Parts: sequence; structure tokens; C-alpha cells
Amino acid sequence: MTLLWIAFALLLLPALWLLVAPLKRARAVHDAQRDHEANDRTAEQNVAVFRRRLASLEEARERGDIDEARFEEDRLELERSLLEDTERLKRAPLKPSASGRLAVPVVMLALVVASALWYQHEGAEGDLALMGVRQEVMSDPQGSPEMLIERLEEQAARQPENPNVWSMLFPLYRDSGQGDRAIDALERLIEIEGRHPQLLAQLAQIEFFIAGRRLTERVQSLVDETLEKDASEPTVLGLLGIEAFDRGAYQEAIDHWRRAIAGMNDPGSADALRQGIQIAQQRLGQAPEGGVATASQGPGIHARVRLDEALAGRHDADTPVFVVARDMAGELPPLAVARLTLGELPADLVLDGRHAMSPQASLAQVEQARLVVRVSAGGQAEPQPGDMFGQRAGVAVGETAGEPVEVVIDSVVE
Repeated sequence: MTLLWIAFALLLLPALWLLVAPLKRARAVHDAQRDHEANDRTAEQNVAVFRRRLASLEEARERGDIDEARFEEDRLELERSLLEDTERLKRAPLKPSASGRLAVPVVMLALVVASALWYQHEGAEGDLALMGVRQEVMSDPQGSPEMLIERLEEQAARQPENPNVWSMLFPLYRDSGQGDRAIDALERLIEIEGRHPQLLAQLAQIEFFIAGRRLTERVQSLVDETLEKDASEPTVLGLLGIEAFDRGAYQEAIDHWRRAIAGMNDPGSADALRQGIQIAQQRLGQAPEGGVATASQGPGIHARVRLDEALAGRHDADTPVFVVARDMAGELPPLAVARLTLGELPADLVLDGRHAMSPQASLAQVEQARLVVRVSAGGQAEPQPGDMFGQRAGVAVGETAGEPVEVVIDSVVE
């Protein structure tokens, strides 16, 4: 940022020089004008011309070429012309050469202040600060997503109206599992930028996954608003395809995903949806598109979830149970998310590519994962006091046909 202001100063120097330069020549110009006026003989020349022309008129009258009336008329015309020429030659007194010097520094200061204010209003100082923070954290050997989030939160406090700071914070919150903060950042971005279909679709998507891949009333409202603005918005169509697939409406899922692919610019996401279409076609007993049944759900985890008897009876049977698979280092967003209810336990389930929250994060990326199961009394994705949970680390990711890995819910969030 210091280099930027130095560059501005260098650009302003020529403009300031143009204001100061005339002052250096003011004395010389003043003296030259004074000497010119002092040596000016124009008035004397005009009088001499008047006298010659008047003498010619008198001679013409004496010769009888003009009468007395014509003589008086021409003489008055000569006198009027002399008066006009003399009037034009009158000059105001010259001001001192130092006159007006104080206005120059005032104009210079006004120019500098106006330039600075204009840049702060129309320039990209805030974006440059964000870029500097990102580069600083990425170049730091100890840098981490948490450090970047912390630094960006400082920038958000300094420039809360800059949409770019919220667009940078949103994916960081989302990928670090901070769903509520990701939603807050995205809602702030929508407040600043407006309710554009792409932003509404992202908000619907993250709330859909946080709700355990359920089409809640809130998610449905966002979906309806998005489709009203853009009926071919791919993110929302992909979301509707996932919801349809989860409830067994495979043809509906295929239709949604085909429409989503038509509007996508991301080849990776489009390929993931094509795999989903192939799986849905297999479920319907159809031949996969292209005639090749090569699609698979990818490597996964066969898990068995049960509740410790000591915690039985604490919550109702319809209390949500979230089963989440994460990478061992905790650096990626959730790799798979499934939703059960407490009344369904004990339960066996398979976590695989169908349960990925995004094409950029799935169980296929890791060899081992950490399973976290949480009973959410309030139905929230974030842990709350009173929630029950259990976890198991070092779970191998691969074939799902073998014996299930058991995860016991045996702890309570304090």
C-alpha cells in the first residue's frame, strides 16, 4: 500500500509542477509588459495620423472640393475615430508580480486532497489490501486457512461494505466446516450485491447440505426465488437432482441433472453429475448414457451407528442424527454427510460419492477418514450443548461390502 501512495505522489508531481512553473516566470513577464507599455507610441502615432487627415480636409475645403457642411461632418468623424482608438489604448495598472501567489499552494493542496478522496471512493484500495493479506498468508511457511480467515475477518471489520471480503470468507468458512458463518458471509454478500440467482443458489445449496440434504421450507423458498430469476441456474438444478435421487425419484433426478449440465462451465462438476445420471439410470434398470456402465459410487465406508445404552431416552426418536466423514487432518470440507434419526438406531449405512457435499471434496480423495456422529437436539449442523456424539478415527476408505465399522454415540457436548 505504501508503494501505491508513492506512485500516486509521483503522478501528482507533474500536475503540481504545472501549477508552480508560471510563478517562476511571473517577474520576467511583469517587467517585459511594463517596459512594453512604457515604450508604446501607438497613441502618438494615432494623433499624428489624425492631424494629417485633418490637414487634408482643410486643403480640400480651401480648394472648393468640399463645402463647409461636408468638412464639419468629416472632421467629426475623424475626432470620433481618434477618441475610440485612444479609449482602447487605456490600460489598467499592472499588478505586482507576487500578486496571487497564495492561491497556488491552496490549489495544489486542493488537488492533492481531491485526488486522495476520489481514489478512496472510486479506487480499489480495499481489494489491494485483501490481495496483500492473501499473499502474505500464502507465503508464510506457518500460514493456514485459519490464519487467512482471521486476517480476512480483520479486513471485514475495516471494510464491511466491500463484497470481495465476504466472497473470500464464504468458501473458507464452508470448507472449514463453519456452516453458520458461511451462511452469514453469503447473506452479507447478497445484501451488498443484490439477490442475484448465482448467490441465492449457493445459499440454497449450503443450507440444503447443512440441513442433512433435506429440502426445508427455507431451502425451498430460496430455490423458488432462484428459479424465478433464472430457470436454468445449474447449482439449484443440481441440488434438486440430489434431493430427488435421495428419495428414489431417479428419473426426476436425471432430468434435473441434465438441465444443470447444460448450463455449467465447470467440467469437473459436470462430470460428477454425469456419474450421478449413470447411477440413477442403473437404479432404473436403464443402460447408462453412451452405452457403458462404468459409473460407480466410488470408494466408501460401511458404517454401523448405535447409541450407548447409558444415553438412551435423552431425546425423542425423531431427533436428527448427522453422520459426517472428514479427512484426518481436518483441512478439507466434509467428505460425506448422511442424516438419520435417533429412532432408526442402530443402523447400517454406506457413505460414498452420493453423500459428498461438493465435487471438490469426496471420500475418493483420501485413504483414511474420521467418522463423527452427532445427535443434534436442535437440528443444527453446528455442535450445541446437550448434543450427543461419538467418533472414530483412522477408518479405511475402500470397498463397502465387508463388515461395517462401528461408531458408538457415547459422549455429550458440554
